[in-house]
Amino acid sequence: MPLAGIGDIIASSPAGVGAFNVIQLEHATGIVAGAEALGVPVVLQISENCVRYHGALAPIAQASLAVARAAAVPVAVHLDHATRRTLVEEAVELGLGSVMFDASALPDEENVRATAEVAAYCHARGVWVEAELGEVGGKDGVHAPGARTKPHEAVDYVARTGVDALAVAVGSSHAMTTKDAVLDLGLIAELHAAVPVPLVLHGSSGVPDETLGAAVRQGMKKINIATHLNKAFTGAVRDYLAGDEKVVDSRKYLRAGRDAVTREVEHLLRILTAP
Repeated sequence: MPLAGIGDIIASSPAGVGAFNVIQLEHATGIVAGAEALGVPVVLQISENCVRYHGALAPIAQASLAVARAAAVPVAVHLDHATRRTLVEEAVELGLGSVMFDASALPDEENVRATAEVAAYCHARGVWVEAELGEVGGKDGVHAPGARTKPHEAVDYVARTGVDALAVAVGSSHAMTTKDAVLDLGLIAELHAAVPVPLVLHGSSGVPDETLGAAVRQGMKKINIATHLNKAFTGAVRDYLAGDEKVVDSRKYLRAGRDAVTREVEHLLRILTAP
């Protein structure tokens, strides 16, 4: 199937869109298999941290693009949390159709200026741009439970930067390994009514399943999930190795990890795409 654009996937999806982070090729193939099992679109995300792990963007990006083109469902490949414009430009040259530019470490006005410049660059090349209002980080970033995005500030930020989607702080937190985040569903509804572009939920791994469904119903559109899949992958590999201490063929235990990712993606997509 031809490579899908994330904007088209979002526009055509009546409910939520699952965006799952790729670490290795097994993640990409496992994620797509989960989407194919349900016959729904999906987004493969490559973070700047993933690029650092592989030593370069091209190997994992080209592998993910190949997986996307071979899929039986629409699949978009997205650059996640890029802090360097050079990385954004490389992603565009490689054929990624969307990027998330993270200028949150800069003072507010510099953030707006840098994000607007990246958005203009990408739009001139037909590339969709996501950004985030506020500081992005781990558990102590904008998605710490006490952080909240103000609707009027979100509207102003979108107007000044021209981005196509906005990640907002509504109670989730990055890198959570437990599902006990409490989202402000009322704020999600307010943001959805005020902000003219799709809303993105980062830190979704820590959100209980029923709350994810409620967040989508209140207006969240793109749901980013990374840590939860890593936890499932690692747990399956650990269990396989514990059960067969003599195994040396990495395909056997990596397959267990990949299959665990597929199961979790299928489960999560059922929640996100439910009417």
